[in-house]
Amino acid sequence: MEIKNVTVLGSGIMGHGISQVSAMAGYNVVLRDIEQRFLDNAMEKIKWSLDKLVSKEKISDDERNKIISKITPMVDLNDAVQDSDLVIEAVPEIMDLKKKVYAELDKAADNHIIFASNTSTLPITEIANTVSKPERFIGIHFFNPPQLMKLVEVIPGQNTSESIVNLTIDFVKSVKKVPVICRKDVPGFIINRLFIPLVHEACYVMERQKIQQREIDSAVKYKLGFPMGIFELADFTGMDVIHKATIEMHLRDKKVILPHPRIEQLFNEKKLGKKNGEGFYKYSDEKYERIDLSEELAEKCEQTQIVANVLNNAAWLVTNGASDIIEIEKAASLGLGLKKPLFETANEIGIQKIVDELKKLAQQHGTFYEPDPLLVSMC
Repeated sequence: MEIKNVTVLGSGIMGHGISQVSAMAGYNVVLRDIEQRFLDNAMEKIKWSLDKLVSKEKISDDERNKIISKITPMVDLNDAVQDSDLVIEAVPEIMDLKKKVYAELDKAADNHIIFASNTSTLPITEIANTVSKPERFIGIHFFNPPQLMKLVEVIPGQNTSESIVNLTIDFVKSVKKVPVICRKDVPGFIINRLFIPLVHEACYVMERQKIQQREIDSAVKYKLGFPMGIFELADFTGMDVIHKATIEMHLRDKKVILPHPRIEQLFNEKKLGKKNGEGFYKYSDEKYERIDLSEELAEKCEQTQIVANVLNNAAWLVTNGASDIIEIEKAASLGLGLKKPLFETANEIGIQKIVDELKKLAQQHGTFYEPDPLLVSMC
């Protein structure tokens, strides 16, 4: 089977971004949403994005026009999937909504079509079980914004066929992205399994060490090689996204996250981060701001517990057959912007020291902190 025609369901940030990169790679794209006004808005954003590329001389006017001509906005679902080979669903992260969409899609689509969900946390197998051909269902998690982020997580469900996995990987490469396979449908996949629990753990570390947000963030940036602080990254991502991911992941695996009440509090107070002016930090409307972090502030934070949390989850992915160290490092570099490999940082601190810290935390705060067998074996 060859993929030529792609249908994207949902025209929000992810949907119109996926449509743009697919069209730029030469695919015929149908962008589908439930109302024309959503589609009009999405097409304006695609045109704006392409105009930026023209102004930077990355593409010509002719290329811009050709890309736009490859995207057809459409409201009717039956028409939208008429000639499709691959349907990428990018509707909001609500399980009931996704199941409703797939019930409609299953009736409208031919048997040969691949269904791919852009979900970042919802279980692929559970969604796949709502359609008549779960073997043709897969997770294809683009990162925000799809036009810029190189990483795409590819997540087979329990019944996904090997041929569909290979076709999806080829598609991801064809749109000039880097696929990383999460071999098991585990809560959070790879990146969110590392990132979301780390936001909560940073809150606990701040309390235990009686230090400030900027001191934690400085340590995360200058000692651990992140592009920005963990609280800054949380604000950039959005507290609504983090809160929703927390609920979904914790619901399915209590071992993955020790929820800190601060996240829910910020969400309830509608302090969602950069998008509405306040989250962990306050932001002005005028321009994109970076938080003032420094190596001097970094010295006030002892980073072992932060590293221990992210490393324990990385080790869990390996132990449970969801990934391996090479793929995790590739994902962390592209998805989290890590400048230094995770396990390299761990070796600098000392695996034994990290395992001892986890054992101490487990005694004080419960089994959540018990070190993964892989880490113990590396001592």
